[in-house]
Amino acid sequence: MAFTKNDRRERIKMRIRKKVSGTAEMPRLSIFRSNRDIYAQIINDKEGKTLVFASSKEKSFTVQGTKTEKSAQVGKILAERAKAAGIERVVFDRNGYLYHGRVKALADGAREGGLKF
Repeated sequence: MAFTKNDRRERIKMRIRKKVSGTAEMPRLSIFRSNRDIYAQIINDKEGKTLVFASSKEKSFTVQGTKTEKSAQVGKILAERAKAAGIERVVFDRNGYLYHGRVKALADGAREGGLKF
């Protein structure tokens, strides 16, 4: 049985989510990558609430450049908002995507902004 790219990603995602869960002390940083934009949110899974959100689709987001550069900027914005909300440490959930390219750029941007994971 051949899996599509999305089926494969869903299987990887479920395998990751069995192990990774966010708490109040250490919430989960989850990302979603579309063809054009990237979205990131910090989630407390115990309460089922999104604590902080950032994306390249926001009206206030004005960075021009490649998708990778935009991803790094989204990571920095997310880290800045997390600091304001009192969040220092997170668990990184790559959501089934490979850790390179835009995903890695977002993670590096978040680390530059001061998040620890």
